[in-house]
Amino acid sequence: MTALGVAHNAPPCLALDIGATKVDAALVQRDGSVIERERILVAEYHDDLIGAVVALCRRVMRDASVTLLGVGCAGPMSREGEEVSPLNIPAWRDFPLRSSLRDALCVETFVEGDARALALAEGTFGAAVGERSYLSMVVSTGVGGGLVIDGQLLSGDSGNAGHVGHLNVVTDGALCSCGAYGCLEAEASGRAIEARTGRAASEADQATRQRTAELVGRGVGTLASVLDFNHCYIAGSVALGFGDAFFEVATKSARAMAMLHYSEKLEIHPSGLGLDGPLLGAALVAWRGST
Repeated sequence: MTALGVAHNAPPCLALDIGATKVDAALVQRDGSVIERERILVAEYHDDLIGAVVALCRRVMRDASVTLLGVGCAGPMSREGEEVSPLNIPAWRDFPLRSSLRDALCVETFVEGDARALALAEGTFGAAVGERSYLSMVVSTGVGGGLVIDGQLLSGDSGNAGHVGHLNVVTDGALCSCGAYGCLEAEASGRAIEARTGRAASEADQATRQRTAELVGRGVGTLASVLDFNHCYIAGSVALGFGDAFFEVATKSARAMAMLHYSEKLEIHPSGLGLDGPLLGAALVAWRGST
């Protein structure tokens, strides 16, 4: 199986989405149906987050016959998620996520970066179906992404390719959690907007919304010139919450950066996945890994 698509004999699997603020778990069917969904909040389990995640998985599995677990987790991480170090979960540094879940739940376990998993879902169930090359992004509490080029999810040397939140978009800008200054995540994420304005992103004024869209477009356009894609699909509460104007401004900004002829049709679109996208991506990680 290529990076995109689901094998006809793919079994139902347990899907787990681990983000900076929440952890979602669900059973996912081959057709993308999501059932038995449940959530915990990361902030409530500082002392034993992995214990809470295991308990969450057990509640969702119940008596179901499940042999596969797919995980989308914030990164960075070592290849195949053997060790994860989510920037916004300080308690997990070089944490053995894959083996911890596999041993506790006794199921075959596969781990991928959460935004990279979402890229798989966008091309299989979302707005990028039929596209061979595209960028998938999340602009929410943080900023992440995954790149599909010629039908394959790009991995890179360590399996972390796609961390678009760490493109530099503002010279000498705000300090990012990665340690650099002026990263897209440090300037355009929900957390960055709140730090900069003193208000939640959902309450951002027009100038902040405009600036955020322009910065996102700047990053997308830079990548489009380098990697030769013409479509970017963005999910996340900030981008989707800012509405159609965000995508119009971001596309205009991206085209101003991507001036070569092969990028003249560059478009930035809303994700077509809805709320289940991260879980669908996690399920695809399991199906892809088990083939």
